[in-house]
Amino acid sequence: MSDRTAPGCRLRLDWVYGYRGHQCRNNLFYTAGKEVVYFVAGVGVVYNTREHSQRFYLGHNDDIISLALHPERSLVATGQVGKDPYVCVWDSFTVQTISFLRDGHTHGIACLAFSADGQRLASVGLDAKNTVCVWEWKRGKILASATGHSDRIFDICWDPFQQNRLVSCGVKHIKFWSLCGNALTPKRGIFGKTGDLQTILCVASAKDDVTYSGALNGDIYVWKGLNLMRTIQSAHSAGIFSMYSCEEGFTTGGRDGCIRLWDVDFKPITKIDLREAEQGYKGLSIRSVCWRADRILAGTQDSEIFEVMVRDRDKPLLIMQGHSEGELWALDVHPKKSLAVTGSDDRSVRLWSLVDHALIARCNMEEAVRSVAFSMDGSQLALGMKDGSFTVLRVRDMTEVVHIKDRKEVIHEMKFSPDGVYLAVGSNDGLVDVYAVAQRYKKVGECSKSSSFITHLDWSLDSKILQTNDGAGERHFYRMPMGKPILNKEELKGQRWATWSSVLGSEVSGIWPKYSDSTQINAVDANHAAGVLVTGDDFGIVRLYRFPCLRKGAKFKKYVGHSAHVTNARWSHDLQLVLTTGGADHALFQWRFLSDDIMNGGLDVNVEGSLGDSNSEESDSDVSDVPELDSDIEQETQINYDRQVYKEDLPQLRQQSREKKQQVGSLKRQNGPDQGLRLQFVHGYRGYDCRNNLFYTQSGEVVYHVAAVAVVYNRQLHSQRFYLGHDDDILSLSLHPLKDFAATGQVGRDPAIHVWDIQTLKCLSLLKGFHQRGVCALSFSADGKSLVSVGVDDGHSIVVWDWKRGEKLATARGHKEKIFVVKCNPMLMDKLVTVGIKHIKFWQLAGQTHVAKSSGSSNSLS
Repeated sequence: MSDRTAPGCRLRLDWVYGYRGHQCRNNLFYTAGKEVVYFVAGVGVVYNTREHSQRFYLGHNDDIISLALHPERSLVATGQVGKDPYVCVWDSFTVQTISFLRDGHTHGIACLAFSADGQRLASVGLDAKNTVCVWEWKRGKILASATGHSDRIFDICWDPFQQNRLVSCGVKHIKFWSLCGNALTPKRGIFGKTGDLQTILCVASAKDDVTYSGALNGDIYVWKGLNLMRTIQSAHSAGIFSMYSCEEGFTTGGRDGCIRLWDVDFKPITKIDLREAEQGYKGLSIRSVCWRADRILAGTQDSEIFEVMVRDRDKPLLIMQGHSEGELWALDVHPKKSLAVTGSDDRSVRLWSLVDHALIARCNMEEAVRSVAFSMDGSQLALGMKDGSFTVLRVRDMTEVVHIKDRKEVIHEMKFSPDGVYLAVGSNDGLVDVYAVAQRYKKVGECSKSSSFITHLDWSLDSKILQTNDGAGERHFYRMPMGKPILNKEELKGQRWATWSSVLGSEVSGIWPKYSDSTQINAVDANHAAGVLVTGDDFGIVRLYRFPCLRKGAKFKKYVGHSAHVTNARWSHDLQLVLTTGGADHALFQWRFLSDDIMNGGLDVNVEGSLGDSNSEESDSDVSDVPELDSDIEQETQINYDRQVYKEDLPQLRQQSREKKQQVGSLKRQNGPDQGLRLQFVHGYRGYDCRNNLFYTQSGEVVYHVAAVAVVYNRQLHSQRFYLGHDDDILSLSLHPLKDFAATGQVGRDPAIHVWDIQTLKCLSLLKGFHQRGVCALSFSADGKSLVSVGVDDGHSIVVWDWKRGEKLATARGHKEKIFVVKCNPMLMDKLVTVGIKHIKFWQLAGQTHVAKSSGSSNSLS
């Protein structure tokens, strides 16, 4: 029987190629440690230019579109898009979450700004009202909220000299805000006759109630209070996207590709034209600028980051590049070297060094590129275009060998045969054309059995058979080079494949979740040597499975970071790296493959700090380097607390029974007996699937549970007292720090937690309405004011309760596998720990949330 467990190996994010310049602004800064912080896709990146190294923040689950730096320059706030977007405040050195802010916006968070004292954070939403919120970010609380404007807001900033004053700007407006208590009140700027009413793209505040703003026409508008005082005409020759204030003065960047430096009174110092730099180009547009001491950062619309030394301003250094515009689908790896190639809708083909983490060659094409393929010796590169043509280039100088157009629709997939003799080209016309390489790519065959667009191709190891996948979910086999269909499946038995990118077939049937669409998994690539495969899907997730993956519901490890659909995935030539591309985020991710023999032996507790596993779905896999579970624990994990009928269903069932009897008629109801029963003694204790459920009370009695009864046992008198408030099996028990109260949690569809007085046996608080199936662990905080509970539901949810008031303070998904214990830190009220099957997580309060730290993760409890 095939293995359904997750692989023992894993991935760790090694490098992210790219920067989000399109549709964003003011998102590139120097930290206190002189590192560069920015974002791409769903990843916050801290880049050390001296060491050429990156650290990653991965607390988001969708595209990041806004970023602000704390005045002390060590903390970063990032905001994302999504139905329920949130803001993460995180440490740029440790890349760990400090606070988690949600429920303030919908659709996305367009702008962020810290106040001058760093205590408050302003955010602007992408909802119809462009809502403005002011947060006490350390507490996770919204201090004030107001409608921003009927049109889009592009920038917001705090006045560093007036702590309760903000300025926002956008489409044909500028607003000056005053914060008083929890009221946020705007007043519109008055353009008057000094300047035209036009769109304002960026703002910066100065002393004496002065505000500088960058306009769409390239002018600087200077405001005094609410009134437009004067304009600095033609500061730039096109729109000014970014403005940054610092001790030295101000810097601006615009659509004209120029950086301008201004002194503290906004008098011009110098101008730097990036279009005239060695790596500049016509059409370069600046979206973000940052000036710190002797150096300047500039981020462009085309996903580049330039660094300029003020004293050597004529020689800007291009420190980061990436694709821009449209989508990124095309990816392949060099067959013999640590190189990768990508092609995009931006019409560029880029060759990357996976060792140096750098772009080493670029070629601009006349059409959007949707697929790429290296020849077997790595000397030639085939490019599939969106218009149905394909081009072959010499890799050494990127010159054209041949250009052929036999199809009308996009060429989505292409591969050279292992012997290097043929090139198979799959198009959205539903056809695969076969070309002879040595005959200047003369067409020698055609595969025509598909009824839909071609999605994937694989050659057999002997170059005699080609397998295809198409958009209709069909898999076909053809004899090469003519393209004759193979109908007899017996001919395919034992066939060895040079590559495996097919998403269809029994070999990969386990990668498909229930009810999934046949086009939701975009990419597959198998590592035959390690027996694993990597997938990329429409949910932005990279997954690692065992290969072959035969059984439905196979376990996997998952890795996030791409914001939307992952369009392609490839193993490097030496199988040490995995490359993935994001369609909408334009980013190339490089993952380091950590195989079983590289990883440490012993129990895997997820504490090594690798980014990828911060979001991996671990399973109790019996891989070779992980010992088997203790048999008792194994048995316990099989216990199912699902009931067909729960005790809370009984009133409804009794009512149904009465109604039935009334329908058919019944005998005269007899009165109950005069005598009754009183529970005298309970023999037993529940230990087989529970733990930490036996304590001494304040008076020296013993408290524990069995069945649905909590027992208080007096050893001297050999007597028992009972708390009988539960209506189903009790699974967990915790004792208050003063040892006078107990909390017990039970099984149930909507399981209840009872907090009760040990002396009077009276219920003090009843907590329910969140967990499912049961409550398996409880822990009081050191001060006794809060109670933490863990559920038996699929996500093993965690809740922090203000138990006296019956309110939920915070909630989170705990872990995929069972959690055995939760413990509050006796010294630090804001910390707790959970442990369970092959994991341990350390949680810390962040605002009104908790954040789990395990394997470098940032899971929130909000």
